[in-house]
Amino acid sequence: MTETTALPRLDSLIEPARVHSRLYTDRAIFEEEMRRIWHRTWVYIGHESEVPNANDYVTKSIGPTPVLMVRDRQGEIRLLLNKCPHRGNQLCAYKQGNRATFTCPYHSWTFANTGELMGYALPDGYEGVSKTGVGLGKVARIGIYRGFVFGSMAAEGPTLMEHLGGAKAALDQLCDNSPTGEIELTAGFLQHRTKANWKFMLENETDGYHPGFVHASIFQVTKSGIANLYGKESTALTRDYGNGHTEFDLRPEWRRLDTPLKWFGTSEERLPDYTAAMKAAYGDERARQIMIDGSPHTMIFPNLFIAEIQLFVLQPMAVDETIQHVTAVQFKGAPDINRRLRQQTMGSVGPAGLLLADDTEMYERNHRGALIHDPEWLVLSRGLHRERRDENGFRVAHSTDEVPQRGIWRHYLSLMQE
Repeated sequence: MTETTALPRLDSLIEPARVHSRLYTDRAIFEEEMRRIWHRTWVYIGHESEVPNANDYVTKSIGPTPVLMVRDRQGEIRLLLNKCPHRGNQLCAYKQGNRATFTCPYHSWTFANTGELMGYALPDGYEGVSKTGVGLGKVARIGIYRGFVFGSMAAEGPTLMEHLGGAKAALDQLCDNSPTGEIELTAGFLQHRTKANWKFMLENETDGYHPGFVHASIFQVTKSGIANLYGKESTALTRDYGNGHTEFDLRPEWRRLDTPLKWFGTSEERLPDYTAAMKAAYGDERARQIMIDGSPHTMIFPNLFIAEIQLFVLQPMAVDETIQHVTAVQFKGAPDINRRLRQQTMGSVGPAGLLLADDTEMYERNHRGALIHDPEWLVLSRGLHRERRDENGFRVAHSTDEVPQRGIWRHYLSLMQE
């Protein structure tokens, strides 16, 4: 285990095309990340569809900090800290449920699901004591966009829309693949615990350089043409949206093939109900373009990864431990494609899935390698010579280039130096 040391000058550990291994292994840096990034910026919490009814709740997190996402009796989404203010006990141990109040199991203090203290057990011991100011802690700010719920522990700062910037288009692209314009997260979550620093996952999710090698076996077994997306002739792009948001943009390849639902490995004929619903909702021309472009492959800093058919949520627990929460995307009003979305999710990232197993092996090997002191610096220079700006001013380059990784570290440094 790496010992905690004094926090170094981070600009001495981050250069335009390389970073120091210490950034992944130093406990003091990790603790500072929790303060300066996870407790200051906007963090994805959950989706409105996870609490559809009044008084529904689910347990979530901001980094290691447990959070309750609640829909109160008035229908408002609230984010409460899962900690009794009396003696600090974990207030709610169940992952989800429906209740208007929460009672602490230690001394039976009871709180409304809006956070206010309702009453003490054996109240004679609190005669004359006000309940005001002894409620549950709350996430300072809540922002919701197209059902995606974000929270910020900072009372002031950029708005959610300012934080999302160009990456907001990825949420639009995802939701537009639903005939109702909405997604639902109703398939349940798998949890994968990885002995590696969270930033290895952050960098990997939009890394187009590794799939042709790391996932070569599954591509061969399934006779998939996906490997071609990561080859020399691919027209796909890597993109830096700014604010740490990055993308692996496959749309140029799908548009070149010009075949609806090719992105999902199927056809309109195999999903007639979904195709009909999309055309009824958007019209033939717009529906066809949506079904050609498909779903995005975008990492929204610091913790939400949209992987076309799945959502991953990163939860850093320690400098060398991260939990990935993953679920299948479900398009509201599209049962035929949803069944296949669930099946493909289980096949790729389920308990016997090969894709996530491949990546997890790489994460843990990366972390072990970061503990080796020679060489200390890791190189992120691929494609630097051909990086350019797209029509919207965002940095882009070839699908295998390290544009996303450089963008992540630029934003990381700006946050850590604030």
